[in-house]
Amino acid sequence: MQIRTAQVADAEQIERIRIRGWQVGYRHAFPPEELDKLTVDAWRWLQGLKEGFPNGQSCAVAEDGRELLGWVTWGPSLLPEGWGEIRGLYVDPDRWGRGAGRALLAHGERDLRRISDEAMLWTLADNPRTRRFYEAAGWSVDGTTSSFDQFGVNAPIVRYRKRLTSSTSRS
Repeated sequence: MQIRTAQVADAEQIERIRIRGWQVGYRHAFPPEELDKLTVDAWRWLQGLKEGFPNGQSCAVAEDGRELLGWVTWGPSLLPEGWGEIRGLYVDPDRWGRGAGRALLAHGERDLRRISDEAMLWTLADNPRTRRFYEAAGWSVDGTTSSFDQFGVNAPIVRYRKRLTSSTSRS
């Protein structure tokens, strides 16, 4: 498996992975009939990969030499200011549990260390598989909550936080 910077040619596969991730991973949280209607529209990925994403966001993909396995996006957080943020992490559901997610998360964390000692991410509160994944990688719920409106559902979300450097590593 290789992790590399996403390219314009990856846009459609990135969006396909995002759609499949929603359709499989969020069936318990959102109406399945709405998830089944989702279509691949790679426009925002094409724009971001051609012209740069807003707010300094970066995107990397994991591939096995034949196809993309998943992707991660990260960049500076808007709130709280001065932190880094993992903005998105998706692995094709057929590839879950094989290490691509861990490799992508580690890649994003390493790059975020350039801008901040602290990082955050958001996930659905009712997302046990994903929450176990982040917790196994050293992320902790920090008590901040919000909600995400999609398909007529107001889904609770929780914020995770991770210190990217130890206090002894900066002298």
